[in-house]
Amino acid sequence: MIVADTDVLIDFLRGREPARARVSTAIADGSLATTTITAFELRSGTRTPKEAVELEAMLTGLAILSFDERASQAAAACRRQLAPEGRTIGIADYLIAGICISHAAPLLTRNRRHFERLPRLLLDSP
Repeated sequence: MIVADTDVLIDFLRGREPARARVSTAIADGSLATTTITAFELRSGTRTPKEAVELEAMLTGLAILSFDERASQAAAACRRQLAPEGRTIGIADYLIAGICISHAAPLLTRNRRHFERLPRLLLDSP
């Protein structure tokens, strides 16, 4: 299983390569997931009813991983690690990282600048 971040799924929905091909393949073979955090971000960003319908159609093909107690512990550990260094990332990114770490799943993202600060988080690029 690989977990898709918001930026990659936006690229997929807009037909941008290489995300379009990578996400299509992963959906087809059932290996792609995302998080409840990413689903929230995507739903919040829809601008038209058509975009909302396309988004929901895509989300039905993905496992959606929740932010639970294990993810909470992992996310908090990430924040405690970065805060003293002054290299913090956004709260949503901590939550997404915590979900991925708690599932031992790599994150498929273009936002490596934030996420590479977390050594326990496995990263993948489209």
